Amino acid sequence: MTDPRAQTVGDLGERALLARIFAALSGSSRALVGPGDDAAVLAAPDGRVVVSTDTLVHGPDFRLAWSNGLDLGWKAAAVNLADIAAMGARPTALVVALALPDETQAAFVDDLARGLRAACDALAPGCAVEGGDLTASDTLTIAITVLGVLDGADPVLRSGARAGDTVAVAGTLGAAARGLALLFDRFRSADGTPIPVDEAALTAAERNDLRAQLRPAPPIAQGPAAAGGGATAMMDVSDGLLLDARRMAEASEVRIDLDPALDEHALRGGEDHALLACFPPGIALPAGFRPIGRVLARAADAPDRDGFVTVGGAPVTGRGGWDPHRDWDAVRG
Repeated sequence: MTDPRAQTVGDLGERALLARIFAALSGSSRALVGPGDDAAVLAAPDGRVVVSTDTLVHGPDFRLAWSNGLDLGWKAAAVNLADIAAMGARPTALVVALALPDETQAAFVDDLARGLRAACDALAPGCAVEGGDLTASDTLTIAITVLGVLDGADPVLRSGARAGDTVAVAGTLGAAARGLALLFDRFRSADGTPIPVDEAALTAAERNDLRAQLRPAPPIAQGPAAAGGGATAMMDVSDGLLLDARRMAEASEVRIDLDPALDEHALRGGEDHALLACFPPGIALPAGFRPIGRVLARAADAPDRDGFVTVGGAPVTGRGGWDPHRDWDAVRG
């Protein structure tokens, strides 16, 4: 008899694979109509729905040599939940589309589903996977749409920062970048192909950095807390603090000056999915936020692409963030 955990998705086919996924997600639905029908039916208490989407592709976004199914499911959920929190909203549902090579182990998909559920339970209680789609592909791809509600509050946009505001962050900065550097420096073969991680060879600090990269834990609850605490602008730090702060400064037409004590991993790394927010001067920051800079007026004659972000008053050189079209090394592994 074939070991059920040795079966591939090609062996099972769509119907049997869906049954396994539903079993892993069983009991987590909060929808009016949950998984199993043509579409889910969700409640929208104040008539508004916050929605975002993100895609993780084997190669530019993860390497299977480094990520197991549980880690990948967790990360796929976490990065999407952070986008909803960054609007000051509460995540309520995920819809997940999987494109799977036929040789993918069905047990890997079981674990991926469990990772999705575990991240929702830990980071955004009450949020669950409420549907999705399966298809075949040569490249493992996870596409997630996440929905949330504002619970009567106004959304917090990138464009609301004003001169005099305090720039603050909730969550970690730099740990995921250190974890990624660790993977590229220590767990690749001579030709650059990723090789499995030997955690026994890592220090406790290195294991923490690796966990931040493979299984990030963004501060989801701090998003609505920031909105309630008067945040004027907010966003998820996914592509690097310098790059994301520039996006906020451009949208708000201001200059953001960051603390010079921040190191290069904190400034240029990404994927911690911390929440970057601005608060009016003189108000107490909500629990979990710490100041890392200030908002200044931007000189009217500053060049269009310069002068949006400084560090300790000094101009920033380089792009300072992740661009998959420029930065992917074209290796999957």
